[in-house]
Amino acid sequence: MFWHTQLVPAWGPALLLLLLLLLLSLLLPGCWAQTKIYEPTWDSLDARKLPAWFDEDKLGIFIHWGSFSKPRFRSEWFWWYWRQQKIPAFVDFMKVNYPPDLKYEDFALEFKGTFFNATQWADIFQASGAKYIVLTTKHHEGFNLWKSKSSWNWNSVDRGPRRDIVKEMEVTIRNKTDLHFGLYYSLFEWFNPLFLLDKANKFKSRRYPVAKCLPDLYDLVNTYKPEVLWADGDGDASDTYRNSTVPDIVVTNDHWGLDNICRHGGYYTCSDCYNPGYLLPHKWENLSQLVETVSCGGNFLMNIGPNKDGVISPIFEERLREIGAWMKVSGEAIYKTKPWRAQNDTPTPRVWSTSKPKENLVYAIFLQWPSSRMLVLGEPKATSGATKVKLLGYQDLLKWITVPNQGIIVELPQLTLDASQWIKKKEKKNQ
Repeated sequence: MFWHTQLVPAWGPALLLLLLLLLLSLLLPGCWAQTKIYEPTWDSLDARKLPAWFDEDKLGIFIHWGSFSKPRFRSEWFWWYWRQQKIPAFVDFMKVNYPPDLKYEDFALEFKGTFFNATQWADIFQASGAKYIVLTTKHHEGFNLWKSKSSWNWNSVDRGPRRDIVKEMEVTIRNKTDLHFGLYYSLFEWFNPLFLLDKANKFKSRRYPVAKCLPDLYDLVNTYKPEVLWADGDGDASDTYRNSTVPDIVVTNDHWGLDNICRHGGYYTCSDCYNPGYLLPHKWENLSQLVETVSCGGNFLMNIGPNKDGVISPIFEERLREIGAWMKVSGEAIYKTKPWRAQNDTPTPRVWSTSKPKENLVYAIFLQWPSSRMLVLGEPKATSGATKVKLLGYQDLLKWITVPNQGIIVELPQLTLDASQWIKKKEKKNQ
């Protein structure tokens, strides 16, 4: 049985405007012999294999935190919606709550992160069952959570928290958890004058990537050595705006150029909350539901947004810890699994499957406990005497019968609500 909780609404609409393709020649410590230089072509870059951990770990946390956390109104796209699109709800919010002469830049002064504690965050993330994090280092408003040579005074060291947030998170995650450390970086900035000049020139000029984006990326990767680089920014600029080489250890997504989303990259993100509902031939990542995503070969990236003071809201923390409690029992059906031959079941809706072929195991994850306690599964081809059916978290084997041309019917145990909340069905059978 799967206990589903909605963690947080999706962040933002379809992502806009790319600047460049990543140019990184990083060699990480201890990886000199393994590092391969790739050509700046999609054929070469698409040939990169993802590190095994990324497919095995399945579950990550996306952290949206920045100057937009001060207004904390609906979206991290606040500045664009308010100043560029002038959406009434955002305009009215500012009229009601702030003086008319306030500029967006003033929010950075109040984005203080007074109670930000990387150790507390790390404890919550570890307790969630997640295996990697992705921290937003700079969103489209251009505010860095570290100080690079190209960020001038528009960063968390010179304004607001006056701390290197990226460094504090990197040190804490690596020293106090077993999580993989990842970073998000926006490849463009809505109102950066250099970007606007390039845009006006139809990206035939390259002032912004040379002066801001590439130096930032080199600094991020060489200083903090992320294991995931989650690029954001696609749209008007083509992928030839810059070329790319990447080390074997770094995982990259597909937001690197115009028309390249869901076509090129280490793994696909395709769109916010992308969830195809069927198996894809390429690794992908979702910001929506865990079970369906993993069943269809994807990774699940949970999204949270701490407030301006650096506090993870109690309701977010509760959901994260609940997921962690569920994963302690049911994580066997998530971590290190592979898609099965059938992603979902026909007779009973809301049943999703994963497998571990080497162990000859199939996991049927059902999202609704049947009132009759009889679970009908149409996909399994069970063999009497060989197939064993068990509920994760429950000690005894379960009784089952075959149904001609319809799979099997499993008799579920009589459980109290507390006992059944975090358990899941596991099938061991011939495939």
